Amino acid sequence: MANKGIRHIELLAPARDMAVGVDAIDHGADAVYIGARAFGARAAASNSVQDIARLADYAHRFDARVYATVNTIVYDNELRDVERLVVELYRAGVDALIVQDMALLELDLPPIALHSSTQCDLRTPEKAAFLESLGFSQLVMARELTLDEISAIYAAVKVPLESFCHGALCVSYSGRCQLSQALKGRSANRGECAQLCRMAWDLTDAQGNVIIKDKHLLSLRDFNASWHIGRLLDAGVSSFKIEGRLKDSAYVKNVVAYYRRLIDRQLEGRDDCIRLSHGSSTYTFTPNLEKSFNRSFTSYFLDGRRPANGTKMASLVTPKSLGEPLGIVKSCRGNVMVINTSKKMANGDGLSFVGQDGKFAGCRVNVATGNRVTLRERIDIPRGTMVYRTHDKAMDDVLEKESAVRKIALDAELWVAGDRLCLRLNDERGDMVVQTVETAPLEEARTSQSQRQRDVLAKLGNTHYQLREAVTLDDRFIPASILTALRREAVESLEATHEARRAADHRRAESLTSLYPTSSLVSADNVANHMAERLYRRHGVENIEPAIEVDTAAVGDRPLMHTRYCLRRELGACLLDKKRRTSLPDKMFLSQPGTPPIEVRGHCDTCEMTLHLTDVDR
Repeated sequence: MANKGIRHIELLAPARDMAVGVDAIDHGADAVYIGARAFGARAAASNSVQDIARLADYAHRFDARVYATVNTIVYDNELRDVERLVVELYRAGVDALIVQDMALLELDLPPIALHSSTQCDLRTPEKAAFLESLGFSQLVMARELTLDEISAIYAAVKVPLESFCHGALCVSYSGRCQLSQALKGRSANRGECAQLCRMAWDLTDAQGNVIIKDKHLLSLRDFNASWHIGRLLDAGVSSFKIEGRLKDSAYVKNVVAYYRRLIDRQLEGRDDCIRLSHGSSTYTFTPNLEKSFNRSFTSYFLDGRRPANGTKMASLVTPKSLGEPLGIVKSCRGNVMVINTSKKMANGDGLSFVGQDGKFAGCRVNVATGNRVTLRERIDIPRGTMVYRTHDKAMDDVLEKESAVRKIALDAELWVAGDRLCLRLNDERGDMVVQTVETAPLEEARTSQSQRQRDVLAKLGNTHYQLREAVTLDDRFIPASILTALRREAVESLEATHEARRAADHRRAESLTSLYPTSSLVSADNVANHMAERLYRRHGVENIEPAIEVDTAAVGDRPLMHTRYCLRRELGACLLDKKRRTSLPDKMFLSQPGTPPIEVRGHCDTCEMTLHLTDVDR
């Protein structure tokens, strides 16, 4: 790994709304990303500028950051609306915008920092270098990359790299899925994805014969890179992003706390990386990733394009949460089930399992006694069935309440200068103030005053400070009222000092001589307005197909999904695997009622797969 100086390491969390954003900060996030009232890639997660301003004010106390997602493609008649929104976000204190549409670089914007969205489909060093040349301050990489590919991108740029570390996976390269738009008229690039990849499909041959029936063939497991954090740091990742802008507070609390502890352990002893924000969080619970929504986990392609040992990436049985593996059924009679588990169960737990019909099912616990549970309904589960816990009542009860406190370490020093009592406060952010008060000569104390004075200085109430070290006047008696007032005024001064000293990042300059890696753009490159087209042409692109959102005739035989995930590999029929367990026909289609057949095309030369609409008459 090249030596690029000290890197600031960021744990980046999702915020569905202001309250979830505050919870993310309290539980250890260095930054949060949140959608504004429009133009965010999650239409169901919009927020007022006023709420975003309040979140930014809270985050900045800890030197944490707030990024606003303005990462949909934009139509020509919306460009001025975007411009006005960005001005409002800048005034609200947002630290950076997350952007997909290159038109934003052409607008008359304030000097706010820009981050490239995952929708920009960054997979190569050449694309990374180009985005850096446009003035982006941080680049989020595609989720499909291997560690070696991340290292190669890191060697090509100087700006920080952002990588997903946890959460749901889009089966397509982000930004390169037009399936929802083509079939439902709902653009994923406009925040309106119909999530067709999570639905059940039949896999058929060219004659319509069913090979696999009613399975979630495109529904991936959830990404979990927790085992690879150290290696990702070594590869050059500076920002670890948790997916989930539609997730609730309990999910965000648990996952953020887990990765906070994990990243902090990895940073211990390293002299090339330091944490971005300040303040330490204490928790009322033990974080556990399995206890939050998950479709079971995959590390996807981090270890290679063709995962070894039959590693599975998809959750074919259900797109719902599998939850935490609980144990094996020992017996089940009526509504009484005995599970071979060492884990404590509680009244109200939610359980799930795969039934004898191969379908995913669930049930709720009425009464739990040891490993014996009485369910709310009668079920038939064979002995030996694996049971999962999808709802942990005890954990959820904890997370519904305040479950973390984040404090900034503060050092205090008392001394006397003439007729003034002086108090110096230094905090871990690097801020320092000296506050003084005129007093009568302080009496000599008959007993040690150190602990008493420390106790008064430590009474920081609802502030976000926590006393770490204190130098006291052990042999002088200071009235508590005087010391309390001095402490209060000093803390207020410290807050004002931090606010005045804090500097925002600004947008980097664009290089007008850089060239886009290719001379052509296809419809999946999502050029939807004249300003984006102008930027690309300025940087050497000659042929530009419009996005299908603005030219529905552009669909044709073009790929409607482009993915590194491959059904042949997932089903044990990879043509490049000499030990493949089964075979599949050359031509295959995904089918479901009311939907035209979708052809599955494998590309063994690049180890990728594309989906295409067909004119096959069934």
